[in-house]
Amino acid sequence: MPRVQIDLPEEFPFFTEVPILASDINFANHLGNDRLMGLLQEARIRFFKWLGYSEADVEGSSMILADAALQYISEGFHGDQIKIEVHIGDFSRCGMDIYYRATNLTTGKLLCKAKTGLVFFNYATRKVEAVPEKFLQKVQAILNAAV
Repeated sequence: MPRVQIDLPEEFPFFTEVPILASDINFANHLGNDRLMGLLQEARIRFFKWLGYSEADVEGSSMILADAALQYISEGFHGDQIKIEVHIGDFSRCGMDIYYRATNLTTGKLLCKAKTGLVFFNYATRKVEAVPEKFLQKVQAILNAAV
């Protein structure tokens, strides 16, 4: 079976740091795969807050997670500090991809590469919506400034 390979962008306009907590550790005494998704979600929430939004309100629209892919590179342990870089791109009519590069600052090793697909969604109508134009313009301006 072929393994997931995630090609990351060169530039990441945002990063945050999070510690690995005792509750993030699994039976093998390292960061659990389910908890890693939670850390990436935390980074994504902080990223959207940095943009001036929440996942529940982007110019009046909400977002839902459509898919996720992770490429595990190395282990993380209790107390390690993780830097998670975030990039947004690959816009479609109703969604986009969020890319993550997580580095274990304690060991200096790349922890994982990841990608999540988000779709704009109206919970009142229960239908997918187009990417809000004002949001798209704001993100494009940030990405252009980062280059």
